Amino acid sequence: MFKIVFLTLFLTLFLFGESVDCTQIFEQRKQELLNEIEKIDEARQSFEALKAATNALFEKQKEKIEKEKKFLEQKKSEIEQKKKDIEELVAKNEELLKSINGVKKSKLSDTYSKMKDSAAAVILENMNTDEAASILFSLPSKKISKIMAKMDPKKASKVTKRLQEGPPFNTSKEDINATLQ
Repeated sequence: MFKIVFLTLFLTLFLFGESVDCTQIFEQRKQELLNEIEKIDEARQSFEALKAATNALFEKQKEKIEKEKKFLEQKKSEIEQKKKDIEELVAKNEELLKSINGVKKSKLSDTYSKMKDSAAAVILENMNTDEAASILFSLPSKKISKIMAKMDPKKASKVTKRLQEGPPFNTSKEDINATLQ
């Protein structure tokens, strides 16, 4: 009997002890899983916060880029308008310059037309060939022939060759060197 009681007691403790251990293991595992779920939830919340912050930053930068783009487009149109205004001013200035040059040549032509032939010849001899040709080109043919008749033959020859070439009368290197010597 003693054996039966002992065996019963032993079996009861064994079975009862096993169920406590299983419950404890399940509770422990349940707690571990809850901790893991909590960590995953925290990571998800962090990710969502990071995603929201990144999206907000992206939107701010997008707005900034749009503002800068509009600013640059405005500046570009202002620059183009200023360029157009400057081109118009340059065109007006060129017309004014042509007008002034025309008046200047006209006055210069009138001055040499009224001058004595010998005096004009002396002055033109001391100029470079292009300048002399330019002045003579604006005078009437009769006046040119009278002035050239009074000039040094070598200088008159150079001016005649230059007049044959026609305008524009630009100063050549040869004339600059000759004037300097």
